[in-house]
Amino acid sequence: MQQIADIKYAAAVLQWDQETYLPEKGNAARARQLATLSETAHRLFSDDALGKLLQTLQERQDLDEKEKSNTSLTLEDYNKQKKYTGAFVRSLSEAVSAAFHAWIEARRQNDFTVFEPALTHLTELKKQESDILGYEGHPYNAHLKEYEKSTDTGQLDALFDGLQAPLKNLIGQLVNRDTDNSFLRFHYPKDKQWEYSLYLIKKLGFDTAAGRQDVSEHPFTTSFSARDVRITTRLDEHDLANMLWSCIHETGHALYEQGLPDDDYGLPSGEYASLSIHESQSRLWENCIGRSHHFWEHELPVLKQYFPQQLNQVDMHRFVRSINKVSPSLIRTEADELTYHFHVMIRYTIEKELLGGQLPVKEIPARWNELYKEHLDIQVPDHRQGCLQDVHWSHGSFGYFPTYSLGSLYAAQFWAQLKKDTPGVQDDIASGSLTGVHRWLQEKVFAHGRLLTSDALSRKITGEPLNTRFFMDYVKEKYGIES
Repeated sequence: MQQIADIKYAAAVLQWDQETYLPEKGNAARARQLATLSETAHRLFSDDALGKLLQTLQERQDLDEKEKSNTSLTLEDYNKQKKYTGAFVRSLSEAVSAAFHAWIEARRQNDFTVFEPALTHLTELKKQESDILGYEGHPYNAHLKEYEKSTDTGQLDALFDGLQAPLKNLIGQLVNRDTDNSFLRFHYPKDKQWEYSLYLIKKLGFDTAAGRQDVSEHPFTTSFSARDVRITTRLDEHDLANMLWSCIHETGHALYEQGLPDDDYGLPSGEYASLSIHESQSRLWENCIGRSHHFWEHELPVLKQYFPQQLNQVDMHRFVRSINKVSPSLIRTEADELTYHFHVMIRYTIEKELLGGQLPVKEIPARWNELYKEHLDIQVPDHRQGCLQDVHWSHGSFGYFPTYSLGSLYAAQFWAQLKKDTPGVQDDIASGSLTGVHRWLQEKVFAHGRLLTSDALSRKITGEPLNTRFFMDYVKEKYGIES
């Protein structure tokens, strides 16, 4: 399993380079290299000898609980790999590389039609993958299970339907609050932003001896082991918030990866639980901590040292209100905590329609614009700020987006438990200490790897499954709204 992980992470290094430093003329060769590594890893992981070994281990009576879990989860992964052919794995990898570069060019030209052919081909492959993997109900479930085994479209439909009315009610109460956040769009030189971003990720606990930060078109985190985790950020000289939330969000992901058991490299016990739990970590740091007045009591004076001219007239009250301003917006990664869920619902709707065959790829822009008008009452001005804003579809990551909302909900539930288990933690955060947060997350989340599902982990940590009440209580308390 370590040998297979070596090959997968070697491919991940090439993918990281593809999104950061790869010269334009290297695209074709890189696509071939990634396809070869993907096909090689698949061949090793679907080898009959490995299957026999896993079956033998499964039948043994002398394994401890961790060994049993590692064996059964690896066997589950093996049986899934056996469903694929090497040719399909290679084709999918090549299609993803082509789609990514087409997406980059489409964003440059602000023209979805540049992306459309590559995305059409990739979508057809993902439909085939639904049949390869098998599914119950909607074909979207085949892909959703790749990111979150604890849910399906029926549960998600009910979850989102139940969230819409209370969220819209809260948004209606908050959207007209007079908050002048214009200072966030003053001129912030990129070099000073970069300097502060490096300070910020270290302050949050990112180990720069076990990782690095770079700049990319879309912020992301990737890991090659617990001792080599890469994050990226996005710098906009007229939008300080872009850098702030990119750094805090991606550092949340990175702390999870750096906290996984390194001795279990290549085994399920050394991997993250699910994408929903991964997103719970980024959203907990980004929102529960990063948008709190406790955090900025200590950090705003530091930020002002980097940008004195831009922030000298901004007091704590105005700053915190500004970073929590509720206002429908175009860009998901810059959205407030309440309207954010509608960005996710829109993508979830489109993905289901794409994989279900109801929506042709060429009609994505029109459908996107229609849904943004319906849910957020926003007119989308162009493709770059609309359907081309996220990288996920170019990666073939259908089924990923719901984990952002699930992660936000788990984050609020974990945050409530963390405060209960660690009295005074908010005072510690206000004084600049994050030790209590790190200790709790390491013990409660990181240490379990992938041995527990999201649902089982939630029950172990909080005593109950995912419950939206925690999120609603959290945002009501933050915005001072009576229940």
